[in-house]
Amino acid sequence: MSEDIFSCDLAATKVTMSSSNLRDLQRELESKTNDLSKLQKDIAKNHQVRKKYTVQLGENELVLKELDLLREDANVYKLIGPVLVKQDLAEANANVRKRIEYISAELKRLDGTVQDLEEKQNSKKDTILKLHQKIQSLQAGKGKA
Repeated sequence: MSEDIFSCDLAATKVTMSSSNLRDLQRELESKTNDLSKLQKDIAKNHQVRKKYTVQLGENELVLKELDLLREDANVYKLIGPVLVKQDLAEANANVRKRIEYISAELKRLDGTVQDLEEKQNSKKDTILKLHQKIQSLQAGKGKA
C-alpha cells in the first residue's frame, strides 16, 4: 500500500512539475513573441526610412542632371524658406553631390541595419518554433499521464 501512495505522489509531482514548466515555457514564448513583434516594427520603420531616402536620392540625381545641362554663366537659385537666393553653379553642384553622397551612405547604413534586424528576426522565429515544439511535447506528455 505504501508503494501505491509513493507512486501516486510521484505522478502528482511530475504533473505539477510539467505544469510549472509549461507555464514557464508559455511565458517565455510570450516574451519572445513580443520581441519578434518589436523587431518586425523596427524592420518596417527602417523600410519606410529607406524608401524616403531612395526618393530623395532620385530627386537629387535629377537635380544634378539638370545642373549639368546648364551653362557656366547660368543663374541658379536656391530656395531657403520663402526666399530664392542666388547661388553659384559650382557651389550648387557641390552641394547636390554632397547630398547624394550623404544619402547614399545613409542607404548603405540602413541596408546593414535591416539585414541585421532580419537576421535577429529569423533567429527569434527559430526560437519561437522550438518553444512551440517543447510546449506541444509537454502537453502531449501531460495528456498521457
